[in-house]
Amino acid sequence: MKLLNKANIKQFISYFFVGGVAAIVEWVMFFIFANVLQINYFVSTVIAFIFSTTANWILGRITTFKDNNTYKDKKAKEAFLVFIVSAIGLLFNLILMYLFVTVMGFDSSLGKTLSKIAATGIVFIWNFLIRKLVIYK
Repeated sequence: MKLLNKANIKQFISYFFVGGVAAIVEWVMFFIFANVLQINYFVSTVIAFIFSTTANWILGRITTFKDNNTYKDKKAKEAFLVFIVSAIGLLFNLILMYLFVTVMGFDSSLGKTLSKIAATGIVFIWNFLIRKLVIYK
């Protein structure tokens, strides 16, 4: 499979927009839980992850991967696989958050929020490639 063909580029752009919406959901939820409700940033990251992964899966299924019929009658299996891949991305995300917030000291409200945005951007590529090459191959 050639990755840089027109269909794959179009699909990546679609995933970029879906991921953008999911990222906004994640950042807003993280901000609310970590900064407004004062919940530990690790716990806030996990809660925000659940909201954003759900949004990403639903929007991705409706737009980016709508032509893929691999899981036509197996939505639970599809959701499970998406959440497993995303959970690995969450692990990367938590490691990055620990490095940014605890190790590097970005522990202000702005620092935590910018750290979350940076971690999300880094994990974005992982999520797309695994979904494209493994889940929706």
